[in-house]
Amino acid sequence: MSKQLAKYVDGFVLVVPKDQVAQYRKMARDASKIWMKHGALRYVECVGDDLYPDTYGMPTLLFPKLTKLKENETVWFSYIEYTSKAHRTQVNKKVHKEFEQHMKEHPDDMKEMPFDMRRMSFGGFKVVVNT
Repeated sequence: MSKQLAKYVDGFVLVVPKDQVAQYRKMARDASKIWMKHGALRYVECVGDDLYPDTYGMPTLLFPKLTKLKENETVWFSYIEYTSKAHRTQVNKKVHKEFEQHMKEHPDDMKEMPFDMRRMSFGGFKVVVNT
């Protein structure tokens, strides 16, 4: 049986202070379980490793400049895969309902976020090539 390929993706770029990486990884692992429980095909978190690649003279806006990265921070690129935009809407509705319930029970959790949400970029993307 082959794995179902994603046709829609939520993508995220965010900055995590280096001294908060362990907390962010824990939060990401917990979040991945919730998204997968509610039907996401895949949940992926990636930390920047080669943020100053040799671009062969090509004009490129590198992630450090895009995110206004400071020396004590790391860039993360993350994505969640879905079968369609409608599937993404269904999954996210369930995830957000679960998060709302959690926040009612644990209101201080938002104060302890291991990254600055104001510097996070995200959006939905239709997959056009998936091999």
